[in-house]
Amino acid sequence: MKERITLLQYSNTNTYMIEGEKGAILFDTGWAGTFPLFCAELGRQGKKLKDIDYLLISHFHPDHYGIAQEIADKGPVILVCDVQKEYIHASDAIFEKDKRMHFYPIRDDMVKMISLSESRSVLAGLGIDGELLHTPGHTDDSVSLWLDEGSLFVGDLNPLYELELHKGTEIGRSWEKLLALDPKTVYYGHAKTAVLDMTESDEASLVQKQSKNIDVSDSTGESYDRSKWYDLVADIMKYIDKGWRLERIARKTGADPGFVEDVTRMYLTHTNVGVQGVLDRIEIKNK
Repeated sequence: MKERITLLQYSNTNTYMIEGEKGAILFDTGWAGTFPLFCAELGRQGKKLKDIDYLLISHFHPDHYGIAQEIADKGPVILVCDVQKEYIHASDAIFEKDKRMHFYPIRDDMVKMISLSESRSVLAGLGIDGELLHTPGHTDDSVSLWLDEGSLFVGDLNPLYELELHKGTEIGRSWEKLLALDPKTVYYGHAKTAVLDMTESDEASLVQKQSKNIDVSDSTGESYDRSKWYDLVADIMKYIDKGWRLERIARKTGADPGFVEDVTRMYLTHTNVGVQGVLDRIEIKNK
């Protein structure tokens, strides 16, 4: 049975609902304060909150678990892997600094703790064939969801087109483990879904093929220019910190939505990156 995958876009984080024959899981959530938007997006997609059995968090950064407890209060159970246990509340303090976000911390008594080795049987109970894998690199608590039919959900693990930059690192080793599964489709937390041509046996060719298909330009079609975009990137990052949705940031700044999406992904997936670092990565992405 091929699971049904629905992309839910209501925050600046991609959230996925995966449905099996016997139940469904939600992979990641958005920032605190986005619960009403989440419910509205479910309605637009013809989905119901009551049909979600489990909530999986790829890693406990603010933009991935911000409304987890609000969702759990409506019925879904938060699954936490043993490798994530010590990180559940690692980012709570970030929300506590801004009371306007209406953050509800995860209640430990409502969490179902499982080992990675148990994940396959838990998913099988929903009619979903797959498992959770520990894929550190972006964070030590990062996990990815693998479906046997070829779909891979990696959260904020750095995308394949950056793989050459991470050879020999923990990020590179996590990708080596995932690529050994021969994935067909990769679902990112902050990048466009990648459909992989696995007829290519050479990994380097695969990565090169993806990067060549990417083009960053502004709404007038002008090519990327470092000096022109520095202030724009700084503004985009400021609005990301406020938890704004991509569409709202694009309207406010006048930037091309694709450019806003790129900046968002690079800012949220690279620890302590600044404006210069985002600009550097945009250049690398488009070489």
